Amino acid sequence: MTAHYEPTIPIQGSSTRRRLTLGFDPWLLILIVALMAFGLVMVYSASWDVSWRLHNDPNAIFRSQLGHLGLGLIVMMVAAWAPIDWIRRLAPILILVAIGALFAVLLVNVGSAHRRAFLGGSIQPSEMAKLALIIYLAVWMESKGDRLGDMGYGFWPLIMIMGIVGGLILIQPDLSAGFTVAIISVTLFFLAGARIFQVLVMAFGGGTLALLVVRLTQTGQERWGEFIGGLVDLEEASYHVQQSLQAFYSGGIMGRGLGASRGKFGFLPAPHTDSIFSVIGEELGLIGALLALTLFCLFLWRGFRIAMSSPDSLETLLASGITFWIGLEAMINMSVLLGLLPFAGNALPFFSYGGSSLVTTLSAVGLLFNISRRTPEKIDVRGSVATLGVSRRNRRRRVSRLSSRRRARQEG
Repeated sequence: MTAHYEPTIPIQGSSTRRRLTLGFDPWLLILIVALMAFGLVMVYSASWDVSWRLHNDPNAIFRSQLGHLGLGLIVMMVAAWAPIDWIRRLAPILILVAIGALFAVLLVNVGSAHRRAFLGGSIQPSEMAKLALIIYLAVWMESKGDRLGDMGYGFWPLIMIMGIVGGLILIQPDLSAGFTVAIISVTLFFLAGARIFQVLVMAFGGGTLALLVVRLTQTGQERWGEFIGGLVDLEEASYHVQQSLQAFYSGGIMGRGLGASRGKFGFLPAPHTDSIFSVIGEELGLIGALLALTLFCLFLWRGFRIAMSSPDSLETLLASGITFWIGLEAMINMSVLLGLLPFAGNALPFFSYGGSSLVTTLSAVGLLFNISRRTPEKIDVRGSVATLGVSRRNRRRRVSRLSSRRRARQEG
């Protein structure tokens, strides 16, 4: 197919052109559609037996997920077209709402089995708090500029923000979400241009705190003990991990066939949520599991490429944080089911059943689309930009830290 070229209006004082005709990043759009379609198929396959036992209707959970998807798509489109200035203004409100929701869920659910959520588990504030924190930290760190590394101006305030959000999540208790928040915060701090010493101090402090939580809480002790035991002897691993590995072994290379999983019939805990990657491995085999892993790797590639292509530091931080967060959630979920990490309750983005997870993930993807829509394109030799195809202008393999990019702009 021959690419069609159209002249564009130059940006004053810049050697770039805005991508006015292409719109959203095409490869990201293809990947998101593929992930959503794959996820819907697997939710139906993994949930119909559970849905029949819980609701006397094999399609009830799938219909609910379709509703979550519809709501998520609406929020995604709003986020994709919202002006970035709105993000700056809404960031403080979003983090306050998230903190308020985390506090409220503790008050409302005192003595309840569902301390992490409202409405019996339907709405989980910790999922929304992760995205709210990413948005707030991106705006906050961008506003600090080169003073982010100052102890009293950047380091200690960040510790306080992490302590409030992470602390409210940990006392629910939701250890996996609390650790996820800490990892994302430290990563954003590094990407924003913080001093390496400060990042190492935060990493060491976070690791020490994680060790204390594991040692001092019953849940942490049980999960750590099962993880270490499972590394030595599979029979000492948790029941969840044993059934998950059995499902992968049963699936082999080609799988038992779509819909033919045996583990989902009461053996795998929560086959349509926490264990859905195991159902993929059993029904579609190693090939299906690698396909899911490949889609997430490609998502990371496009997300970080969008981040490092943006000339705006806020957009770079926001895109980097969103991409890293979604990739981290997927990595933890897959690793736990393979016995490579202690058990955690992280959902598999786009696949696991759940409204909070899917709607929040699609909201984040909408922001990523927004940033890709605003990404500049280099001018080709004829002074115009292609309306079809993906630019090959930037072959860097990593996201540059903002401090390095600021210095490069100043020297240029």
